[in-house]
Amino acid sequence: MKWIYFFDEGNANMRLLLGGKGANLAEMTNLGLPVPPGFTITTEVCKMYLENKEKTMTELMPKVEEAVKELEKRIGRKFNDKQNMPLLVSVRSGAPASMPGMMDTILNVGLTKELIPVLSKYTNRRFALDSYRRLLQMFGKTVLLIPTLEEILDEYKKHHNKKLDIELTEEDLEKVIELLEEEYKKHGKNLPQDPIEQLRMSIETVFNSWNNERAKEYRRIYNIPENWGTAVNVQAMVFGNLNDKSATGVAFTRNPSTGEKVLYGEYLVNAQGEDVVAGIRTPSPISEMKEKWPDTYEQLLKISEKLEKHYKDMQDMEFTVEDGKLYMLQTRNGKRTAQAAVKIAVDLHKEGIITKEEAVLRVSTDEVEKLLHPQVDPKSNIKPLTKGLNASPGAAIGKVVFDSKLAAELGDKGEKVILVRPETNPDDIAGLARSQGVLTARGGMTSHAAVVARGMGKPAVVGAEEIIINLKEKFFEVGNVKVKEMDIISIDGSTGYVYLGEVKLIPPTLSNEFFELLRMADEVAEIGVKANADTPEDARRAYEYGAKGIGLCRTEHMFMAEDRLPIMQEMIIAETKEERQKALDKLLQMQRDDFYNIFKEMKGYPVVIRLLDPPLHEFLPKEEILNKKIEEAKKEGKNEEVEKYKKMLEKAEILKEANPMLGFRGCRLGIVYPEINEMQVRAIFEAAVKLHKEGEKVNPHIMVPLVGLEKEIEVVKQKLEEVAQKVLKENNVQIEYKFGTMIEVPRACVIADKIAKHVEFFSFGTNDLTQMTFGYSRDDAEAKFIPYYLENNILEFNPFQHLDTEGVGELMKMAIEKGRKVKANLEVGICGEHGGDPKSIHFAYTIGVDYVSCSPFRVPVARLAAAQATIKHSKKEVKLAETR
Repeated sequence: MKWIYFFDEGNANMRLLLGGKGANLAEMTNLGLPVPPGFTITTEVCKMYLENKEKTMTELMPKVEEAVKELEKRIGRKFNDKQNMPLLVSVRSGAPASMPGMMDTILNVGLTKELIPVLSKYTNRRFALDSYRRLLQMFGKTVLLIPTLEEILDEYKKHHNKKLDIELTEEDLEKVIELLEEEYKKHGKNLPQDPIEQLRMSIETVFNSWNNERAKEYRRIYNIPENWGTAVNVQAMVFGNLNDKSATGVAFTRNPSTGEKVLYGEYLVNAQGEDVVAGIRTPSPISEMKEKWPDTYEQLLKISEKLEKHYKDMQDMEFTVEDGKLYMLQTRNGKRTAQAAVKIAVDLHKEGIITKEEAVLRVSTDEVEKLLHPQVDPKSNIKPLTKGLNASPGAAIGKVVFDSKLAAELGDKGEKVILVRPETNPDDIAGLARSQGVLTARGGMTSHAAVVARGMGKPAVVGAEEIIINLKEKFFEVGNVKVKEMDIISIDGSTGYVYLGEVKLIPPTLSNEFFELLRMADEVAEIGVKANADTPEDARRAYEYGAKGIGLCRTEHMFMAEDRLPIMQEMIIAETKEERQKALDKLLQMQRDDFYNIFKEMKGYPVVIRLLDPPLHEFLPKEEILNKKIEEAKKEGKNEEVEKYKKMLEKAEILKEANPMLGFRGCRLGIVYPEINEMQVRAIFEAAVKLHKEGEKVNPHIMVPLVGLEKEIEVVKQKLEEVAQKVLKENNVQIEYKFGTMIEVPRACVIADKIAKHVEFFSFGTNDLTQMTFGYSRDDAEAKFIPYYLENNILEFNPFQHLDTEGVGELMKMAIEKGRKVKANLEVGICGEHGGDPKSIHFAYTIGVDYVSCSPFRVPVARLAAAQATIKHSKKEVKLAETR
């Protein structure tokens, strides 16, 4: 096994072995870009190390020393050279998946106290002292785990009235080094003065950082495999802190917040890489480099264009300028906001860089969902408390929390919090993940808080410099306003504004690129998307979001309205068929208007209407409420009302069931009380006829719920077909329509071939099918034992959130196969909540489902998922570039 690869021996396809950073350094080297030379210790070595540390290091170090000698030859500098400019290296982590800031980095490795005069001779004394000071701090904190070193520097600067590191003179740096060395002694530690020993300890630290808490948390959040390990990149140092012609920076080939095609980023003059990411100094925008160093800017611009075309994606690049010369230290596919992800995917397709299929795969369904979240109402008259940099868009409202651990604890309990910090660092990952958003007093657009928030889709406002934070007493101040921990604030990551209290939110404004991406998705998808909608308003929203019909219109929801419920109750307590019919006649007109308006909103797309499903007792008040109403009516002498409520109480008692979910509901209700279903079907067809006569297209689908016997669907359909035909004949019109059934009883799956003889479509009610297959009552299960099952790995996931493919899925597959043997053109849909779940949509595509139906707000998510499922599982050969 090859343990070490020089950059010119690898390539971008070796990500699993060389890690993302190592693979991309190799690729940039092969492209002829200015990359300082170096080598990568593979992820396989990391795995060996984590299994047997001592044995692995014994075998590894001779190989490392050999690689260092080769590096010395290539660069013309030597480790521990006491005569000439010495070789110093950086030691950086690099996992196969991007994990920004989660693992360790050590810079200036190889510098010893004895080498300070030598380094001074070839550079300048201030630079040599600053580099040694940085090594003392970074090695001490990261390798030797001395926690107090940064405080020593901060205290010194505060005491000597120095705000920034670059203000420290040679004399200051000498004193700081003395203070840092004293702190080392207090902890019984020292900085090794042998460069090879420094290198060995740094390599071990990077390997061990794979299993630090923040790295583990990050892997959990992003589902990164635990067994990948990290590579270690050893690279010759170039110095952004050499002089005022030197700098360090981060640049993106496009704006990671908006997706705009512009070189975007920040740089710091006379600084090292960690200074930019840490957010301690506020950097300058990259656009200013165009004026300051036009040649360097032009070179960076050309490199960025070359890298983006090569990788076919927006790149996040790290660079250093040493004494006017540009070096590239890293490139990777950049983290971006959901808004930017959409724009970048669509623009790259328009520019001919990626295919339509690639563009559809570039945006995750999670990102589309985030775009549908509310935003701050611009008409709101609330005055902002302060303004920072708009680092990651979206609005967040929550309680102020200053401690990352507390933010994580409260977030786990379901509380909405905003993490407020001077600046964030990688240890804040757990708190960030569970917060609604993040606000920092320091840092720029490429600081840790900005990068991580964008990757998570969390709103972030950074560098709000008016904020003075008191971490000890848990408050922050802006001028005379004091905001304490647990006070509510709102942040707007789109504008950078921070508000005291809760602001009004409105639905989001969606970009042209958003709709363009979904149009592309529709062109690719081979599975349709409809919506669950019970009102004309829901239908309109569904149509606007691109639903190609309604897959579930639940008629019972129409009866719950304030003006209808009394009529529904009148129908339920009726003692004769005539009394019941009288109430049904009143409901007929209301239902007809409902269906007319829904059909009109859907503009000819199919509308699947489920006939009345829930048990009748659900429409009656609860027993205790009825008893209270009887007593109140008695006191007021309202005898008629007393009788009415007594009838309701008696009826409620008669209709009461031990297990309503398995009781007198669905088609059973329609069989015993056929006049209810007949009224609904008459209303459907009278509404359809009215619209048809107005010259509009209409496409009603009538769905019979809870069928488990062939005879049930046979009896119900026969009676309802008569009603439908009667209405059409009365009006002398012909309208296309379908009868179907909701498959939600396991027995229906087993006898699907028999049921299919009587219907034109199946629609899986996966909520009830899951309940009956598992034998779970959903409300009880989710409240009582599912959380325990998940925590203890008895269940892999909640089957009400993602479809259980092993059990429920197999029943669905059986039903489709049996149904289509009898009726080859049988249409099949899903109308449970799983219809909006991307994982379930992928499975639905593989078993031959024609469409899924979900809530209107999830329609865009389902449209993208449908296209991605088609690309992933279709037998068509589609050439795809590596996606993010």
